[in-house]
Amino acid sequence: MNRILVVGGGITGLAAAHRLHEINQSIKITLLEASERLGGTIQTEHRDGFLLERGPDSFISEKPEALALAKRLGLESQIIQTNETYRRSFIVRNGKLRAVPDGFQLLAPSRMWPFITSDIFSVAGKARIAADLFLPRKSTNGDESLASFVRRRLGEEALARMAQPMVAGIYTADPETLSLRATLPRFLDMEQKHRSLILAMLRQGHAQKSGTSGARYSLFLSFNHGMQVLVDALAQVNAEIRLNTRVETLKLNDSGWTITTHTGAQLQADAVCLAIPAHVAASLLNDTSAPLAQKLSAMKYASTATINFGYRRSAIAHPLNGFGFVVPFIEKRSLIACTFSSVKFSNRAPDEHVLLRAFAGGALQPEVFALAEETMTTRVEADLRELLGISEEPLFVEVAKWEKSMPQYEVGHLDRINEIEKLVAEVPGLALAGNSYRGAGIPDCIRSGESAAELLVK
Repeated sequence: MNRILVVGGGITGLAAAHRLHEINQSIKITLLEASERLGGTIQTEHRDGFLLERGPDSFISEKPEALALAKRLGLESQIIQTNETYRRSFIVRNGKLRAVPDGFQLLAPSRMWPFITSDIFSVAGKARIAADLFLPRKSTNGDESLASFVRRRLGEEALARMAQPMVAGIYTADPETLSLRATLPRFLDMEQKHRSLILAMLRQGHAQKSGTSGARYSLFLSFNHGMQVLVDALAQVNAEIRLNTRVETLKLNDSGWTITTHTGAQLQADAVCLAIPAHVAASLLNDTSAPLAQKLSAMKYASTATINFGYRRSAIAHPLNGFGFVVPFIEKRSLIACTFSSVKFSNRAPDEHVLLRAFAGGALQPEVFALAEETMTTRVEADLRELLGISEEPLFVEVAKWEKSMPQYEVGHLDRINEIEKLVAEVPGLALAGNSYRGAGIPDCIRSGESAAELLVK
C-alpha cells in the first residue's frame, strides 16, 4: 500500500492520516476535505476575550484514545480538567433548575440519601425507582431500547425526568429507539451481574469512596486554548491535504482505486479510507458494493445546533454553581441542554462575564433545528432568560448548525455494524471510519480512524 487516500478531514480522517504516517512514513497519504477547513464539528473561535466552542468542548479520558493521541502529539501540557468546585449539573422540572442528586449516574443512584431527598422525582416516582431493588433480572441479555429498559427497571417517571434528558444531552436521540447495547452497555451488564441497577450502583459508589474510581466529572478534559488545539496539531501530518475538494465517484479496478473529484480531477490510490458519514459513504459506494451502500444509507441521523451566548455576570441571577443543565422533553422547551462553559473550564470568558452554550434540535425536536437562526435563537434565549433569571440582552450570539451530524444508534445497531464490516471486508483496500459505527465521541472517532489505518496497512 504505497498510496492511501483519506476522504474526510474531520477528527476521524485526521487521526487516520496521522496513524498511517506513524505506521509507515513511506506511504503517500492524500487527504481530501469537501469544506474549506479541517476539523469537522470541532471548531474553536475567539471573540472579545471569550473562547467559543461551536462543536464538542471536551473529551472523556475513560476511553483512552484521545488522551493517548494528545500525548503523542506533545500536547499534554495544554490539557486542562474541569473546574473542581462545581462538578454537578441540573435538570429542569416545572420551570426550575433542580440539582442532580449526588451519585446519580444517568439512570440510577449510587447513594440513597441524596436520591431520597431530591426534588426531581415525586414520592410515587421514587418508590417505583426503588422497586428496582426487588425486580428480577431479564432472562436474556439482548439489546433493547433505552425507554424499554428504564420503564422495566425504574418506571415511567425515571425515564421522562432523568434518563431521557440526560441521554439526550449525549446522543440527541429518541429513547424509544436508542440501542442500550450500543450506547450504555454497562447498564445491561449490571442487570445481569447484580440483578438490580441500584445494588450495582451502590456497590460502585462504595468502590469510588474506596478510591478505586474517581468522580465522572473529573474524566472530562479539554485544552487551554480549546479543542481546535488537537485539530491544528493533527493538521501538521505529513500528507497532501486538499481542502474544498469533494469526491464525486470512487471506482475499484484491477490496479486499485480511481477517485474523481468535483472538478473532474482524477487520483489513483491503492487503498481508501472513507472517514465521512455513512450516508455520504453510501453514495460513493453504490457502484462498488450495492449491498454495502444500501445498509449504509439506511442509517438515520439527527441534526443539532450549538448556540453560544455571552453575558455580563451581573445579568444572570442564577448562581451558576454547576456545569449546566438538561431539559426533559416533557418540559416543552426549545433547548435540549445548556452548558455553563465559563464555569466548566477556565479561561472561557473575561472576568465578570459568563459564556453559556445551548443546544437545540436533536431527534425529538427536528422542528426547532429547522427554524431560521434568528427565530431559533430568540426562542432559546427566552428559555434561558426564564430559567436562569437573565435580565439583559446577550453581548453576542454565535450559532452553529450541524445538519445530520449525530448518527442514531437504533436497537440492533451493533448487529447492523457487524454486517457492514463483513461487506467492507469483501472490498479490497477499503476502510470505513467515523461516528456512524462504534461510538460517537471524540475518543471513539479517533479509535475508528486509527483502526481503519491499521487495517489498510496490515
